[in-house]
Amino acid sequence: MHKVTHFRLEASPSIPEALERLDELANDLFYSWNHGVRGLFARIDLPLWQKVEHNPKLFLRRVAQERLDEASEDRAFLSEYRRVLGSYDAYLESEPGPEVAERLDPETSLVAYFCAEFGFHESFPIYSGGLGILAGDHCKAASDLGLPFVAVGLLYQQGYFIQSIDPKGHQVARYKSHASDELPITPVEKDGELLKVSVPFPGRSVVARVWEARVGHIRLYLLDTHTDENSHEDQELTLQLYGGDESTRISQEMLLGIGGTRVLEALNLKPTVWHINEGHAAFQILERCRQAMAGGLDFESALEAVAAATLFTTHTPVPAGHDVFTRELMNHALGTYLEESGLDFAKVFGLGSKTEGDTFNMTSLGLRGSRFHNGVSRIHGTVASVMEGDIWPQIPADENPIGYITNGVHVPTFLAPEWSSLFDIQTPAWKSELRNPEFWSFVDGIPDYHYWSVHKALKQQMGEYVVERLGYQHARNGTGHSVTDRMTRQLVSPDKDTLVIGFARRFATYKRATLIFSDLERLERILTDPERPVVLVFAGKAHPKDDPGQHLIKVIHDLSMHPALIGHIILLEDYDQAMARRLVSGVDVWLNTPEYPKEASGTSGEKAAINGALNLSVLDGWWGEGYDGQNGWAITPRDTGLDPEFRNEEEARDLLDLLEFEIVPLYYDRASQGYSKGWVERSKNSMKSIMPRFNAQRMVMDYVERYYRPASDQGKKMVAQDGAVASELAGWKQRIREAWPGVSLRVQGCVESRCSFDETVELRVEAELNGLTADDVRVECLVNPECTGSHESSGPDHFLLEQVEQREGVTVFAARIPPPYPGLQTLKLRMYPFSDSLSHPLEMGAMLWV
Repeated sequence: MHKVTHFRLEASPSIPEALERLDELANDLFYSWNHGVRGLFARIDLPLWQKVEHNPKLFLRRVAQERLDEASEDRAFLSEYRRVLGSYDAYLESEPGPEVAERLDPETSLVAYFCAEFGFHESFPIYSGGLGILAGDHCKAASDLGLPFVAVGLLYQQGYFIQSIDPKGHQVARYKSHASDELPITPVEKDGELLKVSVPFPGRSVVARVWEARVGHIRLYLLDTHTDENSHEDQELTLQLYGGDESTRISQEMLLGIGGTRVLEALNLKPTVWHINEGHAAFQILERCRQAMAGGLDFESALEAVAAATLFTTHTPVPAGHDVFTRELMNHALGTYLEESGLDFAKVFGLGSKTEGDTFNMTSLGLRGSRFHNGVSRIHGTVASVMEGDIWPQIPADENPIGYITNGVHVPTFLAPEWSSLFDIQTPAWKSELRNPEFWSFVDGIPDYHYWSVHKALKQQMGEYVVERLGYQHARNGTGHSVTDRMTRQLVSPDKDTLVIGFARRFATYKRATLIFSDLERLERILTDPERPVVLVFAGKAHPKDDPGQHLIKVIHDLSMHPALIGHIILLEDYDQAMARRLVSGVDVWLNTPEYPKEASGTSGEKAAINGALNLSVLDGWWGEGYDGQNGWAITPRDTGLDPEFRNEEEARDLLDLLEFEIVPLYYDRASQGYSKGWVERSKNSMKSIMPRFNAQRMVMDYVERYYRPASDQGKKMVAQDGAVASELAGWKQRIREAWPGVSLRVQGCVESRCSFDETVELRVEAELNGLTADDVRVECLVNPECTGSHESSGPDHFLLEQVEQREGVTVFAARIPPPYPGLQTLKLRMYPFSDSLSHPLEMGAMLWV
């Protein structure tokens, strides 16, 4: 047989003048959250729209000329086209609200947001999962709010892998290259030439092209090494997301942190706040120190100036989620850069060193190179404070500078358009009330039958989507049509309304995807009850190097093909945003069973909840704050000190108990109306309680209030007068570090053990300050109630002790304090270094207790 060479030819149409702004819409990621824009392209040629995976830029290159011409003469289409353009133009012309403008003046403030991945839409595959989707939602909400905001990332030619599942249940990873002209990006030019930046690498410089993506009001800049100036190996540095070895990873992170900072400098953008979203981008701290040192500051002063304007967000309590590099790799990868920058390797390595070994941790660099830090839920903030406590060794974990802001989801992206239309009818102002919990009580007024009809329509769409995806999957694997029909019969049966439970997320072992199968005999009985059947739909990817995660996929696949369970367990391949939107809006229950406390936040359950689905989840991550007893179901995690196998057994029993005795009976408790009024009530509770508290606008405004504004103010203070305050603070800190090992604190005399409630108690302590002065420290008394009775306490009361005496080598501090609580209470005395120039009063990590 002769070999035949296939040559590809793409005949692109000309966009009619009447539709000329379709190209503008295709090049603004506004389409990723606006159903109207995407609907225009789908209306022109739905099969092609689906074939190009909802990519409007690629669509316009491949659509038939006649389809465009027909659309340009279709009065109904033109009317919708003008309506969408009107909405788009109004969005771009909108000004930031006063709550933003009062906190971040667009004329003097700019937030720079760095992340290794951004998940805006399935047509722009430079994301892998939760971190990227969160970053995309953050950018979208920043655009909605009109923040002065710019984002920086990497442009991956192949992105993350495309997943298929073979006939035996094995995950198969393949990669697809995406040409830049297929993506919603344009090359950045400066002075009439393409903008490129270079980063020093061992023995060479690596050059990166710069691309711009429009995201409504804001811009995302992406670096790409696929350019002729680089060797083949360096061109592939931006080939894959989370691909390659440690050398590839550190090289990508140098490009992101160092190169990304140089991009903003080349564009003459001057951020006043720098947000490092996870440790991958933390090398920006070194580049910004280099810039400050070029302006005349020494390293320590430069670090203070840089850190004061920097927020670092950590996203995972799982150690494997933190990048750790050996000293040898750090020395090799950064050696040339440090030498050219005048940065000392020992000092740089000290910023990332961990106490347990001779390694460099990017999270430690992020924390030491910033003065504002947060986890991504209340529980995670607590866990991160303990996990990273060695950064502030003498500070109690619950007081160290790591705070939290709970993640939220971008409502316009993930709320089904059918719900949006219903809300428009009920109360057209709902989009401007996303952060107003009281407003959302209007959901109770939606007639139950109308509410349930919307959910049923979405569920039907999801069922049709699952049948289509599963049919393609089975056809490729050679699975018979009869198997596909049996597997999907519960989903599409017109005379049934089967309870559907969704589980879709990354298949990491700590997420315990198979916990529900712990008692298979019992689960089979629940799922296959002919009167009250249940379907489980699973989807998700495991990292190609994560063998245990891939084993979970095989276990679920094998169970889905088991004769007794077929039709009750479905496993879909290649989970992406398009599938996510279908599942979160169509399932009845969203299942999440992480091993506590390893779920930093999780947002898929939030996406399901705003669409009325009910969460069935371990009380971890965001659900620890979201669950109120009436908006879903909670699995209480067992004590982490217990045997892991025992914990799994007990939590699995809770899960099956809830399923068998509460969830299934409530769903099928239907009267003549054909749906469960109790279920609808709980579903409404889910929607109205989660929508205003866990959306991305609320999240971003929390960042503005708690971190962006303080960091902006602090950063400006540090760099004023050529960095005078930063230099003064660096010198003060050095003096504290040298003196602190010789500082001591003790009680003078004795502390009274009894008094009347209306009396005061005198406290006196003696401090040996080892050359420091009373102005360098703060002495406090903390009072906690031991038995509050009816009196509530939100934490200890703080009383400041003042200097009252100074004699040779000893400084006496004293105060008279009224007992803040009735009855028995505990007094604790402590001292720590303090300066008004600090961003956080305990950032030095030094503290002494009596």
